[in-house]
Amino acid sequence: MKPSSRHLLVWMHVVTSVSWMSQALALFALGAYSSVTGDGAGYRMAHLLDNQVLLHFANASAFTGLMLSAMTKWGYFRYWWVLIKLVVTLAQLYAGIFLLGPRLSALSDGTRDADPVLLGATLLMASAVAFQAWLSVAKPWRRTPWAEARPRTVTPPGWLPFFVLLVPVADVLLAFFVFGHPAPLFFVVTAIAYPIWRARAMRRVPATV
Repeated sequence: MKPSSRHLLVWMHVVTSVSWMSQALALFALGAYSSVTGDGAGYRMAHLLDNQVLLHFANASAFTGLMLSAMTKWGYFRYWWVLIKLVVTLAQLYAGIFLLGPRLSALSDGTRDADPVLLGATLLMASAVAFQAWLSVAKPWRRTPWAEARPRTVTPPGWLPFFVLLVPVADVLLAFFVFGHPAPLFFVVTAIAYPIWRARAMRRVPATV
């Protein structure tokens, strides 16, 4: 992958990750407001923010991070710092969908009283993104036991980085104009299809000496 294309992907990953963290902190602030004052407006705004803003940035951050790993020498399982980022990202997405989302929905419509788990979850989410940023900068620890001693590399198609940049935009448009709710269709298809193509292409590449 050309440096200019990689820089664009890194830029988008940084922007969406920072946005994800800032939106998580905004959810904490709104949830804390409603918990202290008893005014449900904070919960309603937090629910709207989660559905209309945070989810899209979280999906875009996760997707660009996955594709950067798949399209560069880092891979998914060669280095501990990358593998840990992958695990943390998947855990965050799972927690956001199955833990944070339903609680915010119940709080926003008044079917649930003040929920301290919500405040803890939003702070944990923001802290996890900050920890991942440190991993990306420091790149600590050695390679994993599954890393090849003589790794093989495959150059992705020249058009792919630009397609990756368009995927989050396409998913947002689908969410607003087709499905009416977040549905990262292009994210899922691309994140599955490219590693399969890469694995097949690598079988034809001899190990480096």
